[in-house]
Amino acid sequence: MFRRSKPDIQIKTPEQIRMMREAGKVVARALNAVRAAAAPGMSTLDLDAVAEEVIRGAGAVPSFKGYQGFPGSICTSVNEEVVHGIPRASKVLAEGDVVSVDCGAILEGWHGDSAVTVPVGTVSDDDVRMMDVCRESMWRGIAELRPGRRLGDIGHAIDSYMASQGSWGNVQEYGGHGIGTEMHMEPHVLNHGRPGKGLRLEEGMCLAIEPMANQGTRNVAVLEDEWTVVTRDGRRSAHFEHTVAVTAQGPMVLTAREDDRPEIEKRSFPDPGW
Repeated sequence: MFRRSKPDIQIKTPEQIRMMREAGKVVARALNAVRAAAAPGMSTLDLDAVAEEVIRGAGAVPSFKGYQGFPGSICTSVNEEVVHGIPRASKVLAEGDVVSVDCGAILEGWHGDSAVTVPVGTVSDDDVRMMDVCRESMWRGIAELRPGRRLGDIGHAIDSYMASQGSWGNVQEYGGHGIGTEMHMEPHVLNHGRPGKGLRLEEGMCLAIEPMANQGTRNVAVLEDEWTVVTRDGRRSAHFEHTVAVTAQGPMVLTAREDDRPEIEKRSFPDPGW
């Protein structure tokens, strides 16, 4: 169905990339719906229901639900929670919170995976800056997804930009990944690295690029629920992610939303088909 490079990494055909874009559109619509719903008084379980309705309404299946026992259709990580937060009725959003929402969907056997950090009402200038730095570091990493570049180029682009913007904690225990007929595949994509080092990228590879930026140190811990990752110092964190295909024309963002269009056009990335 597809060929593989060495190591065991899926290489997709243009038609398979098109099918992944359809899965990515479902994820994009779900994230748009969650962003619109994220308001004071909403629980993270309410947001989970919003996302699941959109995903299943499109004839897709939530990637996360039941994955290694995870109970939610999305991950909802609030304030000091970095990633993998479990949606709960008891976790109610308040004015000034930030919530990172990670969403995946499977459509006709293909996965899409994307994340955004959303302000709840009016947030602090520090929170806005944190989200801006994390988002831009993601775009810097995505820009390296071209044939002949290496994994180290991606991580270096993310880490060097984050470091240039001040004392942000670049989380190193978690990172991006290959994606296709499974949600998590080879290779693991670090958010730090040395330029020119690591696996050489090939046309047809599809990777999820997902930096996490903490307001304090990069150090994290996992809570007793064995899922939720939090900052050790209790300060806030942001998380952004897109699924991207390596093409001869450059990085094609397969989970692109309409609000991503200016970035994609500014950077002259291939049109993903809106």
